Amino acid sequence: MDIKIGVITASDRASAGIYEDISGVAIQDTMKDYLSSDFEIVYRCIPDEQAEIEKTLIELCDTQGCCLVVTTGGTGPALRDVTPEATENVCEKMMPGFGELMRQESLKFVPTAILSRQTAGIRGKSLIINLPGKPKSIRECLDAVFPAVPYCIDLIEGPFLECNEDVIKPFRPKAK
Repeated sequence: MDIKIGVITASDRASAGIYEDISGVAIQDTMKDYLSSDFEIVYRCIPDEQAEIEKTLIELCDTQGCCLVVTTGGTGPALRDVTPEATENVCEKMMPGFGELMRQESLKFVPTAILSRQTAGIRGKSLIINLPGKPKSIRECLDAVFPAVPYCIDLIEGPFLECNEDVIKPFRPKAK
């Protein structure tokens, strides 16, 4: 089974070429560090438009067949921050524990973590995780939640993700 991981940057300025998308690159680099399985990145950099985010999430999950879609940007309280709303609209099940743990982890570094609205959800056989926009925060949040990601993908009948255990140790319950 081919393993595809979607990376979406929701940013008006990055999508317009005003600045480089270092956040999307940070996610891709982190996935390369974490995973020992062969996988393909399906990358999109789009404006902070809810309809566009929803369309892109659906494309990566349903058409591209990504087992994991990681977004960056659009999780704050600003008027144009609509990534969590887009995620909720396209998911059958929300996974609030991801956002709770990411905020808890981020609070160790900045008091403004309480302003972040990152979340996660399931669409079909895809796990969608919304991350903040700063590369340092992306890695901190992924380090916190990624140990549960491979097992979550197992449970939704996605491909078996093998990790570089020197970098990140996935948790899978022992078979009885």
